[in-house]
Amino acid sequence: METDFLVIGSGVAGLTYALKMAKHFPEKQVVVITKTSADETNTKYAQGGIAGVWDDEKDSYDKHIEDTLIAGDGLCNEKIVEIVVKEGPERIKEIIEYGARFDKDESGEYSLGKEGGHSENRILHHKDVTGLEIERALLSELDKLPNINLIKHCFVIDIITQHHLGYLVTKSTTDITCYGVYVLNVNSNQVEKITSKITLLATGGNGQVYRTTTNPRIATGDGVAMVYRAKGRIENMEFIQFHPTALFEPGVSPSFLITEAVRGDGGILRNKNGEAFMEHYDHRKDLAPRDIVARAIDNEMKKNGTEHVYLDCTHMDQQKFIHHFPNIYEKCLSIGIDVSKQFIPVAPAAHYSCGGIKTDEMGRTSIKHLYACGECASTGLHGANRLASNSLLEAMVFGERCFLDSLELIETINKENNLPAELPDWKAKGTTEPKEMILITQTRKELEQIMSDYVGIVRTDVRLTRAMRRLDLLYEETEELYRATKVSPQLCELRNLITVGYLIVKGAEFRKESRGLHYNTDHLDKSDLLQNIVL
Repeated sequence: METDFLVIGSGVAGLTYALKMAKHFPEKQVVVITKTSADETNTKYAQGGIAGVWDDEKDSYDKHIEDTLIAGDGLCNEKIVEIVVKEGPERIKEIIEYGARFDKDESGEYSLGKEGGHSENRILHHKDVTGLEIERALLSELDKLPNINLIKHCFVIDIITQHHLGYLVTKSTTDITCYGVYVLNVNSNQVEKITSKITLLATGGNGQVYRTTTNPRIATGDGVAMVYRAKGRIENMEFIQFHPTALFEPGVSPSFLITEAVRGDGGILRNKNGEAFMEHYDHRKDLAPRDIVARAIDNEMKKNGTEHVYLDCTHMDQQKFIHHFPNIYEKCLSIGIDVSKQFIPVAPAAHYSCGGIKTDEMGRTSIKHLYACGECASTGLHGANRLASNSLLEAMVFGERCFLDSLELIETINKENNLPAELPDWKAKGTTEPKEMILITQTRKELEQIMSDYVGIVRTDVRLTRAMRRLDLLYEETEELYRATKVSPQLCELRNLITVGYLIVKGAEFRKESRGLHYNTDHLDKSDLLQNIVL
C-alpha cells in the first residue's frame, strides 16, 4: 500500500490529525492503522476530563500555566506549556463542534471540575467517561469522511528507514528518514509494507510494562520502542506517573480507575485505621499533585503493612455522586461496595508516561517525515509530572500542530520527489512457527514483576541495578526468539515492552536526584541541573 499520510493509532491524537488532514485534502487518502478495534485506545479510558481555561472571570492562562509548571517540578518547557494552555480552548471548541457532550449545570453553563494541582475549576467532563465521549465524537466525525481508510487489526512492527536499504544508521546519523512501516496483518498473518510520505505516531502509553496499571492491554509502548530501534531520540522515560487511586482488586488487570475528580468533589483518603493522612504530607491534602499523593499512599501502605488504603465518599451527596460518577458507582456496587456506606479500597497503579519520543513545538521527531503526538511523545509539557487532565488537551493541540506543519512538509516532499524507488519486502526466510507460547507469556510476567518491584513509585540504586541485569537477560532471550520464529503480536509487544523497560531504568539510573515522579531514596536532594535525559 502507498499513501501520502499514515497515522498509527486511533486515539484522540491520531484521529485529530487524520480528520484535519482528510478535510484539507479531500482528494487524498489518509490511512489510519490500529492494532485492535478503532475505539480501543488509552483515550477511551480517560475518566476525569480535559483541562482548559473556560471561565475568564475566575481563571486565566497564567494560572493554568503556573499550575502546570509547579506540577512539572522544574522540567517543563515553558514555551510548550504556554502554547498548549493558550491554544487548548480552541481545540476544545472544535471537539464540541464534532458533537462531544460535556456536562452542564442547571443554568446551562459547562460544569467545571477541579482536580489535584489545579488552582481553579477548569476541567470539562462527561460524567466519568470523558475520554470515551471524545473518542465517540471523533469516530462519528471520521465516518463522514470517505477518504479516511481505517485499517483495524494490523500490528506495526517497525519503521522503514535507510537501514532497510542497506545503509548504516546510527544515533549520529543526521538524515534518518521514515519511508513507512512494516505491519503484521493479524487476520492474514502476513507481514505487509505500507509506504508513506508522512507518518504520524500516536501509539499511546506503556503502562503494561507494570503488573498493575490502569492502561488497556494495548498500551505496550510500541511507538517509543520502534523509534528507539530506528535510532530516534527518546527522553525522560524515568517519569512514569502512578495514578494514586485505582480500585484495589487483586489479580485484575487493567485496574479500574477511580478518577481524581472524586477527590475534587470531596473524597478523602484514609488509612486502615480510618485516619485522613494527606494533611501530614502536603498542605493541599487530597488535592496535591499526583506524584505526592501516590508516594503518600505508598508510604502509608508500607508503614501499616497493607496492600491498599481507602477513599471515603460516604459524606458526599450521593445523588450528585451517582450523576457525576455513574460508572464508578456501578463498578463498586458490582463488587459489593456501596459508596454511600463503605470506603473504596484503592492503591496506586501505573497510569501515564510523561516521557517518550522527543519532539519539537510542531510535533517533529528526530527522524525526518515522522511526527509523534499524544502519550507516546515527549513535547516538554509535562516535565517531571503531568498535571491532571492536561493529556487530552496536549493530544488535541499537537494533533493540530502536526497537521499544520505537515502542510508545508508535503509540498517540499512532492517537489523534491526523492523517495526510494523500491523498498524491500519483509524478510521472514529461515524463521519457523513458535512452538511454545509460554516462552513469551512467562517472560512478560517476569518483566512486569521486575518493573513493579524495582522501578515503581520509590526506587534505589540497588533496585535499578538489579532491574537492568535482569532486563539484559530477558532482552537476549527475546531477541533470540525474535530472530528464529515468525512474528506475532504477542512477541512484538513483548519485545517493545522490554525496550521500554530498559529505557525507563536507564533514564532512572542517569538521574541522580529525586524529582517529580522519579523518587530515589539514595538521591533525595534536587540538583541545580534541570536537564532532560535523552536516550
